[in-house]
Amino acid sequence: MELKRVVVTGLGALTPLGNTVSEYWNGLINGVSGAAPITRFDASKFKTQFACEVKGYDPENYFDRKEARKMDLFSQFAVVVADQAVADANLTEGSYDPDRVGVIWGSGIGGLRTFQEECVNFANGDGTPRFNPFFIPKMIADISAGHISIKHGFRGPNFVTVSACASATNAIIDSFNYIRLGMADAIVTGGSEAAVTEAGIGGFNALKALSERNDSPQTASRPFDADRDGFVLGEGAGALILEEYEHAKARGAKIYAEVIGGGMSADAYHITAPHPEGLGALNVMKNVLRDANIKPEEVDYINVHGTSTPLGDISEVKAIQSVFGDHAYNLNISSTKSMTGHLLGAAGAIEAIASIMAVRNNIVPPTINHFTDDENIDKRLNFTFNKAQEREVKVALSNTFGFGGHNTSVIFRQYND
Repeated sequence: MELKRVVVTGLGALTPLGNTVSEYWNGLINGVSGAAPITRFDASKFKTQFACEVKGYDPENYFDRKEARKMDLFSQFAVVVADQAVADANLTEGSYDPDRVGVIWGSGIGGLRTFQEECVNFANGDGTPRFNPFFIPKMIADISAGHISIKHGFRGPNFVTVSACASATNAIIDSFNYIRLGMADAIVTGGSEAAVTEAGIGGFNALKALSERNDSPQTASRPFDADRDGFVLGEGAGALILEEYEHAKARGAKIYAEVIGGGMSADAYHITAPHPEGLGALNVMKNVLRDANIKPEEVDYINVHGTSTPLGDISEVKAIQSVFGDHAYNLNISSTKSMTGHLLGAAGAIEAIASIMAVRNNIVPPTINHFTDDENIDKRLNFTFNKAQEREVKVALSNTFGFGGHNTSVIFRQYND
């Protein structure tokens, strides 16, 4: 069968750099760090006392108080950005068949705050099982897609992907596949996460995964730098409206970019560490290039996973050099996690938006906080250090990898009629 074309017609973002797509993009190209001391709880006894939190968010600006109490923060974030994307795409009643519009979302953890609070309340009680009746529906990861579909009446495919930090990109790829196979006309996709909690910080500290640069939070996320010491935990959400090309064209939708390929692979190596030679990353980039039916030389920009961990950054660079060969030196590479921190299951969503905006605006956002070259990383590669760079970006590739060895990659191309 002939596969259908898939385009991006709407975007929404709630990030540590801003609570709209334009605020987020401006923060990226200006090299702004979203890291600061944690405000959501007293972190003074934790090894890491900072994170990339969403700022200026008040649920009462989006929900009535009773409704907000029934939703974990990760679901609130999901609904907010989905609303932005639906409005941006001008998906108005009568312009689509609700049975042909779905929601495929991503979250690596789901309602961590809710789970933590309910367990603490029970442990501090007298043993009588008193639990919030909304405990389970607030906590479960799939509820985010449910809330979005219920609010908008979208009755197409509806589920949530869970693959750690690859979750949102998995959701985007699944949405892409459903549409190009003719199983939906449009899908709201992306991801949300709200893990800046005692359990989130404490758990990642126990893994020794987080930076402990408490004296300088804004410079703590430093991908590819010799002195990197772990990632910075972030929170937020990103939403994309993926739509079948002819459907979008028929209703006069604006088109940001075209989705041309999705790839997945597994490291099959370790629960948290990447394959030392970047085998899974190498395979996923080969897979996405094959799916997109393009040559490595056609890629202009890679938004890398680039978490600022000692092992992860090196393995991804090895994979890029293996896949792209000499063309690796013509690429722009950048890790926007240097600014946003790591949004876990939502990372792929906001990084897809960064890639789409790079294609749309011909600007590559930087990798900030580079101070010292790592002798184990080829200095001839262009990591777009510290300052955004203007260049034609016809094709952008976005990588996201997750604990468990889950690897995902998606490619966006400049839209041409």
